Amino acid sequence: MPAYTDFARVDPGPPPSHDEPGNLQRNRAGNGTATGGNARRGRAYGALDLGTNNCRLLIARPSPDGFTVVDAYSRVVRLGEGLLDAGRLSDAAMDRTVAALAACSEKLARRDVRLTRNVATEACRRASNGLAFVERVYKETGIALDVISAAEEARLAVLGCHVLIEPDGPPALVFDIGGGSTELMLVDGNKGFDGPPQIIDWISMPWGVVSLAETEPQWPTLDARLQAYDRMLGEVQPLLDGFAQRLAARGVTEVQLLGTSGTITTLASVQLGLPGYDRRQVDGCAVSTAELAALCASIGQRSVAERSRIACVGPDRAELIVAGCAILQAILNRWPGGVVRVADRGIREGILRTLMTRDGVWLAR
Repeated sequence: MPAYTDFARVDPGPPPSHDEPGNLQRNRAGNGTATGGNARRGRAYGALDLGTNNCRLLIARPSPDGFTVVDAYSRVVRLGEGLLDAGRLSDAAMDRTVAALAACSEKLARRDVRLTRNVATEACRRASNGLAFVERVYKETGIALDVISAAEEARLAVLGCHVLIEPDGPPALVFDIGGGSTELMLVDGNKGFDGPPQIIDWISMPWGVVSLAETEPQWPTLDARLQAYDRMLGEVQPLLDGFAQRLAARGVTEVQLLGTSGTITTLASVQLGLPGYDRRQVDGCAVSTAELAALCASIGQRSVAERSRIACVGPDRAELIVAGCAILQAILNRWPGGVVRVADRGIREGILRTLMTRDGVWLAR
């Protein structure tokens, strides 16, 4: 079974290394060993990211320019629902998640995936019954979950999206607003695609869209919603202020912003006026920080019913989007001006790049 790793909250120590080991799974469909570079270049690889809110799978094959996605899966499971108060994963949340992971296991078998990495993040790190849940998942689905540290989560997120960093610009502040935590990483942008990104400094905050949303009910009146939004900003802002002071001590006064995960991609699609979510238009787009901050404040005032009617938000995200808006607005308040580059890519893409590099499938590039 995969080993657990420690989780450091706000001051996690030195930046994660680029070659931090991870647990890989040789799947039942392919327990044999590799037969050479050409054979490996034709095989499929899997990357599964089990977060506090979502379960997402990506299956891809290597290509000359990176990799080609052959299958994908995404399901809102809310694994961390109620975790803030109870300290443990609920039976209903675990049942929903096991059902989603069973669907992922079927896809991996159907696509004859030989090598995967299946990571779990904040919910499993924090829950008192996280280990028991990991064991149940393996028993019922055959998927071996690797409960990764916040450091490894940050490293994979950067590895998956750093190609969108402007190489001639200032250092990049990459942020990943998750379900149970939010990571911010200061990254050296002067690295090409083939070189590993250098994480200069980073922070992991214990607030994500699920954990922060659970601190406030869905208030029925406008005044109550405004006060709740201010309280959520107040939870996040001091942590960001401390991190900004740390960066200033390094002489970093200007950054380029790059955001990944569901909050920023959803809000970017709203800001772009899309009638429905379109990855081709969102991934890599640049959105004004001032316009995004205004959008966050506007959504923060609205009721659940009003949010659910916003294109690209809908009923699935209506309850949690306000917490995401508060986290994002706190980031934009601390680093205003310019634009935010948006990435519809992250941990799963970072896993795939790591797997394919370790397997030697890009040696001919």
